[in-house]
Amino acid sequence: MKKITGIFLAIALAFLFACEGEPGLPGQDGQDGKDGDSFIGLVLERTGDFTAENEYTLYYQFPEDITVYESDVVLVYILWEQATDTNNDPIDVWRLLPQTIVLNEGVLQYNYDYTFADVQIFLEGTIDLDSLLPAEALGQTFRIVILPADFARANDLDVTDYNLLMKSLGKENYKISSTF
Repeated sequence: MKKITGIFLAIALAFLFACEGEPGLPGQDGQDGKDGDSFIGLVLERTGDFTAENEYTLYYQFPEDITVYESDVVLVYILWEQATDTNNDPIDVWRLLPQTIVLNEGVLQYNYDYTFADVQIFLEGTIDLDSLLPAEALGQTFRIVILPADFARANDLDVTDYNLLMKSLGKENYKISSTF
């Protein structure tokens, strides 16, 4: 009797492990060929001119090969100045937007908004934008950082310090993409 019970138990277990249920929901694909869990962030760099012709707005649409989810965090930094280190090598100083400047003529603010499809960087304020100096409007360089919301929340990031953020992302020596 024990042998028959053992045989039925073995057959039942084999049948149980051989069964396969319905497939689960499909997961989201990774980014740039990386597994979705290992995608930590992406940094893009753009330089542009604020002019009356573009209504003092720089518009950047994300390329098709970059997926930005509505839950992602998009940050924009402006190259504020270049300092030098102890070896007299240049160091880029990045500031998180918005940035406000009080000038004799009025207030100027560099600001941005974004969707999962694009980023708009624009000037606003009380100043007559047509009176801006070239250094305030032309050749402005920006870094656009895309972070998964879960990563940003879980790591309690100080996003105001660009270099510290890059270190947190493991991207200190990261080649910044300027093609979009």
